[in-house]
Amino acid sequence: MNITPKRINSFMFFKLPLGWLSGLRVKVLNDDVCTVQIKHQWINQNPFKSMFWAAQGMAAEMTTGALVMKAIEQSNQKVSMLVTKQEAEFYKKATGKILFTCKGGFVIKQAIEKSIETKKGQVVTLISEGKNEEGVVVSQFSFEWSLKAKN
Repeated sequence: MNITPKRINSFMFFKLPLGWLSGLRVKVLNDDVCTVQIKHQWINQNPFKSMFWAAQGMAAEMTTGALVMKAIEQSNQKVSMLVTKQEAEFYKKATGKILFTCKGGFVIKQAIEKSIETKKGQVVTLISEGKNEEGVVVSQFSFEWSLKAKN
């Protein structure tokens, strides 16, 4: 199927409508990096007129999940994927356009290769950093993914 930003955005419209309505859009997706944009708007704001933490979490998780899906596709194997842990830190109010970026493609590929080789699940921790239009980090999310090649 070839996972691309356009295909993920279309998939989201039908299968993850809350993400679509919140303004989540995949902007960059290659073997190493995924960037997702989300814009502060009425539908994803908190009572303090900034972006709700859960909207930021959706964008951050999408950066990691899209990279995992792309690496699985490229492995030509069936691999199960599951988030097993998540942590977040918030540094500044999220307003305007926020770009979340994960640069963990290489780590994911290594974990999938090891799972295929050993037939055992592997765990990877992926970081997604959210920056505002001035390039200031507003939040950082850490997602632990469990990856296991299926027999």
